This record gives sequence, structure tokens and C-alpha cells, in this order.
Amino acid sequence: MLLGARCVLTASHLTRRFGDRVAVGDVSFELAPGQIFALLGPNGAGKTTTLRMLAGLIRPTSGSIHLGGEILTPQNAPRLRSRIGFLTETPGLWDRLSVRRNLLVYARLHGLPAPDRSVDEALDAFDMRDRARDAAAQLSKGLKQRVALARTLLHRPDVILLDEPTAGLDPESAREVRELVLRLRSERRTILVSTHNLDEVERVANRVAILRSRLVAVDTPAALRARLFGARVRVVLAQQAGPLARVLADAGFSDITADGSSLSVGVDDASVAAPRIVRRLVEAGADIQSVAAEEPPLEQVYLRLLEDEVRQEPPTTHGSSRS
Repeated sequence: MLLGARCVLTASHLTRRFGDRVAVGDVSFELAPGQIFALLGPNGAGKTTTLRMLAGLIRPTSGSIHLGGEILTPQNAPRLRSRIGFLTETPGLWDRLSVRRNLLVYARLHGLPAPDRSVDEALDAFDMRDRARDAAAQLSKGLKQRVALARTLLHRPDVILLDEPTAGLDPESAREVRELVLRLRSERRTILVSTHNLDEVERVANRVAILRSRLVAVDTPAALRARLFGARVRVVLAQQAGPLARVLADAGFSDITADGSSLSVGVDDASVAAPRIVRRLVEAGADIQSVAAEEPPLEQVYLRLLEDEVRQEPPTTHGSSRS
């Protein structure tokens, strides 16, 4: 069942407590079709707890989850879960059952009208037809993950939650997972990926949320970079950059860093400032090799946001634990 543009998943003030411990506190965001939303955070930050609440597997202590305009409740959770595919951090296959039997069990649990045909289609889509009779215990980690992904998508869900989908995979298997995620985005599915792989996030995510029990930040990677570091232009020269920094300072630029043959210049708008920077440098006799907007890696953005969050926390005399 495809809900198209109506299938929006919204978390509103989600909080989950385990006794006195707050695992997730007052978390709100919205996921739209055709979007890859990356949930980042250190170990114990509440990422898996958040995914389990979104999947309807555990109830929030407070707050609500809306799927396609409908509030997720204990009464309608079995029905709404049919719109969600959830890949857990471990594949969770039955080792003694064959690949086909693993998938067939889930096809029947989802009440698919033609379970055998659905399994055949999944085996073909994931290039697993020749391993259909193999016991799950015989598979490599990468192949187990492929079967788990096939199981996650077996009922054609509109919302897909992926918890560490490439953890421990070899580069080729990880690439296949990324390509699958991008294909799902092109099909207008709604995708949330929880991962520690920031390079992976750089390649696929439209939006990023950083979680540390509560939300630290939610935005596009570009907007987070601009917020923390501002816009900058990097110029690589064929000569030492130091003497030419004065040229730009005389032209009105105030935030200039020279490092070897490179100049990094803080600007309001890189696309507007870059031609002016180039013109001034060429007039001064500079031999320019390249000019580009400077983009700090997402890892640098992530670490800065977490550092800022820790600094803002009030001091406490009691240790706290996070889940």
C-alpha cells in the first residue's frame, strides 16, 4: 500500500524513561517521502530507543507518533506497523531455517496475499535465488544483512527504519546497501538511517539529526556547516599564500588564514565573494590553481555540535547513564 505524499512520519515531543533514567527526552522531527534522514549520536544516545518507538515496538513515556496523519496507539499499532519496515542492528534470522523459509515466515506474518510470489520477487531483487535453500547459519555477515534487508522490504513499506545497516560490512556490501537506500529514495519512500558512519551520511542523507538523549540539532548538512563555521572560500596558489593575504585584507576581507600555498577566506556568500577574491589575487600577480567553497567534513560538524552540547550542560555531582 503506497500512501504517497501523505505518508509522513512525525515524532512529537517523544520521551522514553526507564525507571529514573531518561533515554530519550522531548524529541521532535518530521520525515517526508523521498527523504533520507540520518540519526547520529554517540553510543547510548537513545538512537535505537527512538527507532523502536517509531516502529511501534515500545511505547513512549510521553509524546506521540503520527504516521500518515494517524496517531500511533496500542490499538492501531499492528495495522500501522504494516506501513513500516524496520531493520534492526543485528539481522535476527533463524539460523536453522533456509533463506527462503526465513522470508516466507515474515511474508505470512504480514498477511501478504501471495507469500511465495513475494518471496521469489525479494530473492530476485537481492540476487539471492541461488542461496534460497541455504541455512541462514551458513551465510556470511554481508549475505545475512542482505536477507535481513529483503525481509525489511518484503511487504513494500513506505517508511523504512535502518539501524546501522552497514555495520561490519565489507566495502562492496556497504556500497550495495547505499545504492539500495538511494533507490528507495527515488521511489519516494521515507527513510531514517541510524549510523556511526559519517562518510555514508555525507553520501546519502538529505537531513541530519544529532541526538544525545535530546536533539542537539536537526538540519541539512550544508545548513549545519554554515551555522557552525560560516561560508568560506579556499584558494590554492602556485606560490606561498602568506604575502597575498595582505592583498585580500586591503580589499576588505577580515577573516583570512594562510597555510602554505592555500588561503581560506571567511565570506558572507561564497558564490558572490569568489569572483572578487580571484580578481584581486590575479591583479596582484597570483597564479591560482583552484578556487572552491570550503566545506568542513561532517565529522567536524558532528564533533563540534557534541562539544558545544557538553559545554552547555549544567555541572552535576552524580553520574548519569544514557541509553
